[in-house]
Amino acid sequence: MFWTSIAMAKSYGMILNSFYKLEAAYTDFWNRCIGPKAWCVGPLAEAKPPVLLAEESAKPKWRHWLDKKLHNGKSVLYVAFGTQAEASQEQLLEIANGLEQSKVNFLWVIKSKRLEILQGFEERVKDRGIIVKEWVDQMEILRHESVKGFLSHCGWNSVTESMSAGVPILAMPFMAEQHLNARLVSEEVGVGLRIMPCNGSVRGFVKSSEVEKRVKELIQGTKGEAVRKKMEEVGEAACDAMREGGSSWETLDQLIHDISNYTRLTPLNHGLVSEPRTVSVS
Repeated sequence: MFWTSIAMAKSYGMILNSFYKLEAAYTDFWNRCIGPKAWCVGPLAEAKPPVLLAEESAKPKWRHWLDKKLHNGKSVLYVAFGTQAEASQEQLLEIANGLEQSKVNFLWVIKSKRLEILQGFEERVKDRGIIVKEWVDQMEILRHESVKGFLSHCGWNSVTESMSAGVPILAMPFMAEQHLNARLVSEEVGVGLRIMPCNGSVRGFVKSSEVEKRVKELIQGTKGEAVRKKMEEVGEAACDAMREGGSSWETLDQLIHDISNYTRLTPLNHGLVSEPRTVSVS
């Protein structure tokens, strides 16, 4: 964090994987009162083209499973907590029990080494749940028509990818800035619901009953319908930002112009030279 702060202080500006309409008030305040200058050029996930598979045999097992759920008119909750967040064994058991008790269809991407503590879980939920142990293309999952919710740690890449796909978020942060992202998602923008720890704090242990309750709300309840509608609006705004003439498109043009024309003149040997500066990417 220290070196990040130093790099930021010495930078001419920051390139952000966000879009202006999502964080307009924050972006304006930052550029006006804090700095260095921030350019919102995202969401970058929107620039990734959909995966096209020519043959059915090329599809992974989980893709066939999602296709089957879509064919049967079933909604699916996607569950993934990124590669850095490490939930305790007790917490993983509570999450698993909550998913099982919810009776909701789900696809859970989890590291294979963590499955040892979930003995019998896969067998019990095999008709409506699938455990994926290998790397997956997260955007491909989020863009699948059967996926109607994302139980997420709220890492920023996951948040922007979910917005690009128009999939509402069930926020369960673990570390770092994830708690702020979860608050943005659930309280500021209104595109998701928040799973709350049992002690009333935003940082603490989450019980299976809370997981079950919030999963049902997101996938089946009226609150879920409300955040899904809001996420559709935000998803459209994300797409518009990346289209030609959109806010991120125009900001990228402005960034190129600013960098191309930027010189900072400093005295050296009684003359003037251009001092190189850096641009931070976040």
